[in-house]
Amino acid sequence: MAIIRFPSFSSKTKNFSKLQGLCNRNKLDVPKGYLAVYVGEIQKTRFVVPLSFLEHPLFQDLLRRSEEEFGFDHPMGGLTICCQEDVFTDLISRLPVP
Repeated sequence: MAIIRFPSFSSKTKNFSKLQGLCNRNKLDVPKGYLAVYVGEIQKTRFVVPLSFLEHPLFQDLLRRSEEEFGFDHPMGGLTICCQEDVFTDLISRLPVP
């Protein structure tokens, strides 16, 4: 099952920039209300996303597809989503940031 790529919307770029800034923090420094996820097919990149994303249907669909294709047993020790980074960033740029 493939992950569908949606056209991007630029209206969320300010909120997305805020999320990217959180990604550059120390690996142990995850703010309250956020979650670190590792994204990529080969090279994993760490993203810090709001916990509220876990309740969003698009994010849940991405997690389900990743589980179906790859399972959740990954050596990174955290939540790992095996998809292309650009697909992931496109998806989270559409989600509401608290």
